[in-house]
Amino acid sequence: MSTQVSRCAVTRERRTGQGRGSAGYDVRQNGTGPDPERTAPADADAAHRADAAGDPDARWLALLMHAAFFLLLGASLARFLMRHPGETRTPWIIGLSAVLAVLYLLGPVLGSHPTPRRLTWLGALVVVWMVLVVLAPSFAWCAVPLFYTGLRILPPRAALALVALLTLFVVAAQLRLATGFDPNLVLAPPAVAAVATAVFVHMQRQAVRQRDLAVRQRELIDDLLRTRRELAATERREGTLAERQRLSMEIHDTLAQGLSSQQMLLQAADRSWDADPATARRHVLTATGIAERNLAEARRFVHDLAPADLAEGGGLEAALHALADRETAQARGGLTVRCHVEGAPATTLPDRVQSALLRIAQGALANVTEHAEATVAALTLTHLDDRVVLDVADNGRGFSPERQTPRQAGGVRGHGLPAMRARVQQLGGTLAVESAPGEGTVLSAAVPLATHPDTPDTPSAPGAPPTPPAPEERA
Repeated sequence: MSTQVSRCAVTRERRTGQGRGSAGYDVRQNGTGPDPERTAPADADAAHRADAAGDPDARWLALLMHAAFFLLLGASLARFLMRHPGETRTPWIIGLSAVLAVLYLLGPVLGSHPTPRRLTWLGALVVVWMVLVVLAPSFAWCAVPLFYTGLRILPPRAALALVALLTLFVVAAQLRLATGFDPNLVLAPPAVAAVATAVFVHMQRQAVRQRDLAVRQRELIDDLLRTRRELAATERREGTLAERQRLSMEIHDTLAQGLSSQQMLLQAADRSWDADPATARRHVLTATGIAERNLAEARRFVHDLAPADLAEGGGLEAALHALADRETAQARGGLTVRCHVEGAPATTLPDRVQSALLRIAQGALANVTEHAEATVAALTLTHLDDRVVLDVADNGRGFSPERQTPRQAGGVRGHGLPAMRARVQQLGGTLAVESAPGEGTVLSAAVPLATHPDTPDTPSAPGAPPTPPAPEERA
């Protein structure tokens, strides 16, 4: 029996990548979001959007302009009455002032939409003010709140035309009140109108930009939340698949192997039932013992999925000795399994390492029993400074690893060696198989001790380097 076993070290690397959102969302590049560098349109809907959004600054500005209008209107009327008492145009001035005040009060009732009714109201308001300015130039000061009203309602060009018209009337009124030509009266009103218009338009555009920025931020937050949900769902799916794979290996190494042994024993009992009842009875009793072990494993699965041999206490060494004794007893002299331990562990082996090595030993001995036709098998557990090694050797018929072909995808067998290799790889270790026809087989599993904490199993990283090919399970 060949006892030389090759052991190779495989380093595993995990590559991580930065991913974008689920849809690669980029508001600056795909054109779906507003560009903060572009100029927001100062159109007729800007004020309406501000009101609809509940902008507190817009509401305070509107209240301030309303108060300023009535204050200027009352001051202009008082000035006229003080400067021109008893004139024939006084009733007209008082009546037009009242009409102007009533018209102005109707503005909020009509809303902020640039509807025909709203435009008609603005036109009537401007006309009444113009008539008042012609009759009494002191009413020209009411133009500033009218600037604000026009800029809020009209489109940009129409609003600028209205501001220019109102400014022209203010200049004319100031020249009528002056005793002589004063350049300040000609230049000051246009300058004030220009500053007021620029400030208002700037505030309006800033409000639009703030709203657009808030919309874009909400979209980005929604995209991030959606991406986080998708990532969480992906992680749940990967965890489910990993746990499903782990459970499939656990079931294969315990319940499936036990059921296979029971099937062979019961078939042997059926063949010898008439000719040799005593032998058939022994087969049935052995199958009963295997069924009891499988029942213990099944109950352990329900409890915490730990191997029953490990749960009984004593650690991995005791579990391997119990496994060797049980396999020898079940073989009824056909196979002798010995167990040997070399060295002593520096620290207690992690639970997942003990469980994986025990499952590998169970699977390997199941292969020996079913395929190798061996009479002697040996379990050797070696404790080294940086790793623990499990060797399973037999003196069976052996096989040629290079001649083994992969199982068909639909086959029900051939899961043993891939499951063992997956267990070792999850722990960062290696699995090697050496065999030749007529010279037996040696399986060696080496697991490092410093690279895997006692944490739940996780699947190998998708980007990990491939392990060297190894032969499949014997047929």
